[in-house]
Parts: sequence; structure tokens; C-alpha cells
Amino acid sequence: MELSTDVVIVGAGIAGSLVAEKLAAAGYRVVVLEAGPRVHRSELLSKLQVPMKKGPTAPYPFSAHAPSPNPGSPDDYYVQSGPDLFKSTYLRVVGGTTWHWQGTVPRFLPEDLRLHTTHGVGIDWPFDYETLEPFYLRAEKELGVAGDSENHHGSSRSGPYPMPAVRISYLDECIGKAVKPLGLDVASLPQARTTKVYDGRPACCGNATCIPVCPIQSKYDATVHLSRAEKNGVRVMENCVVNRLEVGPDARVSAVSFKRPDRSVGTVRGKYFFIAAHAIETAKLLLISRSESRPMGIANSSGLVGRNLMDHPIWLAWALTKEPMYPFRAPLVTSGIENFRRGTFRPKSAAFRIDINNDGWSWPVGGPESVAKELIERGLRGSELADAISQRTSRQFNLVAYTEQLPDPQNRIEPAWDRLDPLGIPRPKITYRLDDYSHRGLAAAKESVQKIFRAVGCSEEYHAPEFRGAAHIAGTFRMGTEPNSSVVTPELKTHDHSNLYLLGSGVFPTIGTANPTLTIAALTLRAVEHFLKSESKK
Repeated sequence: MELSTDVVIVGAGIAGSLVAEKLAAAGYRVVVLEAGPRVHRSELLSKLQVPMKKGPTAPYPFSAHAPSPNPGSPDDYYVQSGPDLFKSTYLRVVGGTTWHWQGTVPRFLPEDLRLHTTHGVGIDWPFDYETLEPFYLRAEKELGVAGDSENHHGSSRSGPYPMPAVRISYLDECIGKAVKPLGLDVASLPQARTTKVYDGRPACCGNATCIPVCPIQSKYDATVHLSRAEKNGVRVMENCVVNRLEVGPDARVSAVSFKRPDRSVGTVRGKYFFIAAHAIETAKLLLISRSESRPMGIANSSGLVGRNLMDHPIWLAWALTKEPMYPFRAPLVTSGIENFRRGTFRPKSAAFRIDINNDGWSWPVGGPESVAKELIERGLRGSELADAISQRTSRQFNLVAYTEQLPDPQNRIEPAWDRLDPLGIPRPKITYRLDDYSHRGLAAAKESVQKIFRAVGCSEEYHAPEFRGAAHIAGTFRMGTEPNSSVVTPELKTHDHSNLYLLGSGVFPTIGTANPTLTIAALTLRAVEHFLKSESKK
């Protein structure tokens, strides 16, 4: 197969879907290539009923041709070279990881984009917060964000949220009262989920299965924009694993090659190319597209493709309160503690933000079924068992501290040329080490969580023995103004190839403490605006 089109997009997650919808509306012919299969909400919900443990990937199909790291065993796909294990994962399906993301969408703080100037660590972004702010506002409208417009969490706003905030849970209220004497505030968090009918999506009714899937699409996922794109003529080709970019003598990308599950191959030629295949897969694709004239791969004259891998290492803790606080009655997260995102400590120690989770002990030890197993083993049966399960689960909650990590060129992803996947494509080899800056942040997070537990008056308290991954993978093809110190321009066009754009959190110079999805969307909308202005006359 060989196709020809105006725009080729690799990856059908949030960035690729946004670009597809906007460029199709502008009259471009667009083809989207997605490595994984198309999934359907009704089938996912049916599959979700089967496994006892409802993990992030529980209902999703395993694709041998497009493997991805599993939260329980990421080394099934990653090739780890240490010294620390990289624990974050992603999903390769049409719609990407937005199918099973949490939906929390805070903005970066202004100082996050000026980390080196303000605190003397990391590097600065190539523009300031005021440059990005209008695109944040547009991104919130595109995703359908509900939030408290009176509380900007330290990031100024030029307009209100599209919808009123998701109501905080009773659990949030109880913790808020308890921690007020500590000088901490429990604040409603902006959410990419509806509180009223919005853009054809129904209002959230608190199913509490945001991870792994929202049953009614109140929570945003990328198929919202992909469906619009397809109605405008975009061709979406699932189960097509792009394994090479071709570059002509004029340094412009001319085509992508892909493989199907049966190992048959195809080519799509185009005028413009947008790679939106995630921070891991995009970097790997660029690196495996090496040639005699470009032995370091595509877009890699700086040598930075794959480097500066970052995440939000997590401090996870869980506790049992003395009185019922009734979790499991709301979206997974409705509020958080944002006090630790900024402060005079940032030159020496990582900032962090704390989510209050409404899913009991589901993440750390399992949902109510794990409590049932424990109580059954004690000999409880019948109504006595039911009462004990209710009494215990009604007092569970957990806190998650998302901790900042600085860019380090030694933290990187490379192709594992000697460890191939079933299609013969190199798996990602990851070199990763958490630095002292993040470790000090994790220690501060643990100390803060312990104070919160004491203030709440918990009867039991537990902490994970080591940090976990947040699936906020970033930094592997960062943006900047200078070709020797960055991979893409501030408009996300590669320095080396005038018709190649790279999208996603891989462009982040630093990661701050905010969940990345809203910023990915804002940067994508900014890149599309630049593209339409600069290319419309060509």
C-alpha cells in the first residue's frame, strides 16, 4: 500500500487528534496512523466486569504488534538499564492514554516556565506563562474543563472555566477541616469532565471508574476530537505501526513507513508530518529512522532526542480514619492540596502537589474485594461480613504526592537494537536515575503526608516502600530557540526539518508539578495556529 496526502499524523492521542480535527476543518487532507487498535466503550465496560482488580489497563486489549508497558510489569516491554526502574506506562490504542487518564488538568505555574531564572535550577522554557495563557483557555474549552474560576491556583486566568467545578467530596471536606490548622488548603481541582451537558457529553454522575474508563464519556478522551476529524474526512488507520521516517535530500520528510500485525508494510507520503506518538515512542521512532547520512536519526543534530526523560515520581500513602468519610462516591479525584507547588525551598528541593483520592485503598492494595478476602480469611460470613466490609471501606483514603523532577541528559530512552518486539522493531531501552533534588522532594512529601494523617486522626497509616511512576512522561525532544540545545522550536517544528512537527510532553523543557495533559493540548493548539499562519500561503 502507498498513499499520498497533505498531512500525515502519527499517533491518535490527544495531540494527534486535536491537530487532525483543526487541519481537516482548515481544508487539509489528513491521514492519522495509530499503532494500536480501535476500542469501543461498550466492549471495555463489558470486559471491566470480569477482573477482580480494576487496574488502569484491565479492560484494554493486549496487542502483540503494538506492545506497551504494563503497570504491573513494565519490563515486559521496557529494557531497563537502571540504576532506578522507570515505572510509568502508557496506552497504545486509538484515543491513546486519555482513555484511562484521571482527568485532572491544572496549569503550570508561571515560575515553572522560568525555573532557572527564578530558582537557579533546571532550564527556562522558551516563552513565559503569558504567552501560553490564551492557549490554556482555548484548551480548557476544547477538553470541556470544569473548575472554580475564583481560584486560579497561582496561575492567572483571562477567562472563566467552561463549566462550574466538580463538587468536592465529603472526604475532601473532612480533610479540609482537619488540615486548616496546619495552614493547608484543600481546593477543588480543575477536571476535564463535565458538570453539565457539554459538547454532546453528559454530566458526570460519579461512576468512580475514571481509571480505567468513564462509562458515559463525561471525562474527556481524544476520540471526541477524532470523531469530529473523521466526519471532516480524516482517514484514521489503526494497527499501523510506523517504523521509519524517510527524508529527502532537501532535508524535508517525504514519507513514513509502517507495519501491520501480519507484517505487511505500507507507506504514506505527505507534505507535512506531525509525530504525536508519546514521549517514549516518538523519540524511539526518530532514533530508529537513522541512515548513512543521518546516523544519529531524524531531527537529532543536537544529540538530545531521547534525553532528559522526566516523570513525576509519586509518594503514595494510605490510611484508615476513625470515623466514616465515605469514599467511592465521586470521581477518583475532586480536590488536592496545592500549597507545596511553590516556595523558597525550590532551589534545593523538588516541589510537589498532593491529590486526595476518593477510591479508598484501590490503588495501593486493591478495592473492596481485597478487604473482603482479608475478612473472609478471618472467618466472617453473611451479614457480619457485609457489615465489616462496609465499616472498613467507608474509612479508607489515600494521598498521592506528585513530585517534580529536573531534566538530566543521562536519563534517556534509546532503541534496544538487540531486543526486538514481535514486528522486529527495537523496544525502548531506558536509562533512569532519580536525583537528590527529587529525593528531597519525596522526603518532604512523606513528612507532609504524615502531618496530614495525624491532623485527620487516622487509626492506621501506611506508606509505599519506594516511589512510583505517575505516567507523566516528558522531556525527550525538548523545545527551545537554539538548535544545539533543543530539538524543536517554540512552535514545535523541528530545527532540522522544515515540515516535521513533534507534539506531546516530550517537548517540555521542565516538568513542574502540574499533570501534563492540559499543557500538551495548549502547546498543540499554539503549534496548529502557527502552522496555519505560516503555511497557508505555500
